[in-house]
Amino acid sequence: MKTGRAKRRFIQVICAVLYNCNITGFAKGKIYQGKVKGACMPGLNCYSCPGAVGACPLGSLQQALVSSKYKFNYYVLGILLLFGVILGRVVCGFLCPFGLIQELLYKLPTKKIRKGTWSQVMSYLKYVILAVLVIGIPLAINVPGFCKYVCPAGTLEGGIPLVLMQEKLYELAGALFTWKMIVLIVILLASVFIFRFFCRFICPLGAIYSLFHKVSLCRVKVDEKKCIGCNICVRECLMDVKCVGDHECIHCGECIEKCPTGAINYKNRMMFTEHK
Repeated sequence: MKTGRAKRRFIQVICAVLYNCNITGFAKGKIYQGKVKGACMPGLNCYSCPGAVGACPLGSLQQALVSSKYKFNYYVLGILLLFGVILGRVVCGFLCPFGLIQELLYKLPTKKIRKGTWSQVMSYLKYVILAVLVIGIPLAINVPGFCKYVCPAGTLEGGIPLVLMQEKLYELAGALFTWKMIVLIVILLASVFIFRFFCRFICPLGAIYSLFHKVSLCRVKVDEKKCIGCNICVRECLMDVKCVGDHECIHCGECIEKCPTGAINYKNRMMFTEHK
């Protein structure tokens, strides 16, 4: 494994552990309710996971919109702006536990479905999901649409552990839980054949962070003086980027080691991966 990739994987694993370090929650089948639970983690990590010590920014945003007729929680907008301006989609590449799960599934030895025009078109679906399920439904019918009907991270991290630990919840789960299990299975299976299937086509949190791709402090950049226009960076990228650092780029740094002239590097060396 290349040095940069190994360091990124280490950061991903550490983040997943830190997000869900309430080990006793898994043993008791109960959600952590400590003082820090109201603080949003940057990545997609379900509030209802028994191990979660923080909140999911996407779930918090939906809850804020649901209750907006009474009082809007500006903290959620502020934290999303903060994460977006400082990190942008670096969150997707380094700090999201569900992104890690997809990458590990993609490593399974099977024939892969390559990107193309179809995937570039499909990549815009996440913006529709953001508009409809994350913003529209909560405002229209006071229901956190994405969390309730789609979110695979919520089903995997929260729904399944709680249902297994609490028999009453299994009896109450019903058709909605069955539907969400189907969604989860489809996404996990698709992730075996298509790199980061959920991130590229469905994740509204990634859609939000992508809006900051031109202003985020931590991101990969191209030194135009060194670039020879070979386009290896775009061809070799497993995401649907049209150029390095665009709205689909998760700033994983894979292109840095593939660039023949060393034209690509991180704008901010806050990243734990250092390349020369």
